[in-house]
Amino acid sequence: MIVRVKVKPGASKDEVRKIEECLYEIRTTSLPEKGKANKRIIKLLAEFFGAPKSRISISRGESSRDKEVFINL
Repeated sequence: MIVRVKVKPGASKDEVRKIEECLYEIRTTSLPEKGKANKRIIKLLAEFFGAPKSRISISRGESSRDKEVFINL
């Protein structure tokens, strides 16, 4: 499954919110430094979908707030 993600780093709390069928908004307390926010995004999506972190990868937009994420369920 491929989902689009809008990321809001530096938020006051971690949160995943479904906006549309394949569009999610993720607020994370992590800052976009040295891939910290991307690692946190993968962890949050793993918890949200109940999938192992190893089955989730960012396929497009690693350095952007708009990302495309592949989830192998």
